[in-house]
Amino acid sequence: MGRALPGIVEVAALAGVSTATVDRVLNRRGGVRQATAQRVVQAAGELGYLPADGLAATLAPAPLRVMFLLPRNTSRFLTMLGDMVSYSQEHWAPFHVKCRAETVDSFNPEALAQALLHHGKRYDGLVMMALEHPQVREAVATLAERGVPVVTVISDLGNSQRVGYVGLDNRAAGRTAGYLIGRFIGAREAKVALVAGSLRYAAHQEREAGFLHVLEELFPQLTVVGLREGLDDAEKNYRQTRTLLERHPDLAGIYNIGGASDGIARALQEGGVQHKVVFIGHGLTPDTRAQLIDGSMDAVITQNPLSTITSCVRIFANLRDGRPALSGVETTRSQVVFRENLP
Repeated sequence: MGRALPGIVEVAALAGVSTATVDRVLNRRGGVRQATAQRVVQAAGELGYLPADGLAATLAPAPLRVMFLLPRNTSRFLTMLGDMVSYSQEHWAPFHVKCRAETVDSFNPEALAQALLHHGKRYDGLVMMALEHPQVREAVATLAERGVPVVTVISDLGNSQRVGYVGLDNRAAGRTAGYLIGRFIGAREAKVALVAGSLRYAAHQEREAGFLHVLEELFPQLTVVGLREGLDDAEKNYRQTRTLLERHPDLAGIYNIGGASDGIARALQEGGVQHKVVFIGHGLTPDTRAQLIDGSMDAVITQNPLSTITSCVRIFANLRDGRPALSGVETTRSQVVFRENLP
């Protein structure tokens, strides 16, 4: 008696899905995630199982759909990152992935959690700049149960079920900023200040910690006169810097942990101290580039936005193709840019 030909049950077992899912995929009834559909088609091909019309041999999987959720009205770097997602589709074509970017309320964890759950119904993967909050962590867990992978970018989400993080080692970035400020100021006693976007971002917490640790270890002569949250708003950063200069006319250094460095630079210029106060910030953009050139900023710690997006895309392609999530994904490298080495 000959061996029975494989059927839907065997295809479902090999693909790790239900027989109903196999039926939906091979009969093009929709409602199945692209990554799951591709597993079904691949399993059907390996087993030699074909419907009567040969559909499994000709079914072409659609591109993976990836949504980037980025904070609204914040740093120029994040705006540039979102624009690049929209305008650089040709870069993701080899991965068979289509990307789209939308913005969410910048410092509102409830809005971010709702956006994750909403877009998780329509997209095969999500990328977000994470806010440290239980609602966000719970949304990621819910999506993981549904088989929707989430990648964090720029700022990570600790103790969560996200599948990967693409961004700087932010503690090391903060240490780098502290080291630069300490070396620029020299051995004299002096005051320095920090400006954060929001400490709801783990990235900003880690940068602050790294900065304070390196000052304590290597530059004990420097006194930190306060940490202020500017919410990545140029006007807030401008006003806070003006206040700092009024209270501490001998201020020697500022580290902007977040974005909107243009507000700080404007306050330094108006105070006539743009060449006296050491100013270190993040994210190379047209604004910070101009500030490096005119000397109001001394250094910018940045990462390559195109490489950042490509690494995210590669993670989703790896998951779709059954590889480890971080296979072939390079560690994000920080670059310190001065006026003399502007790319």
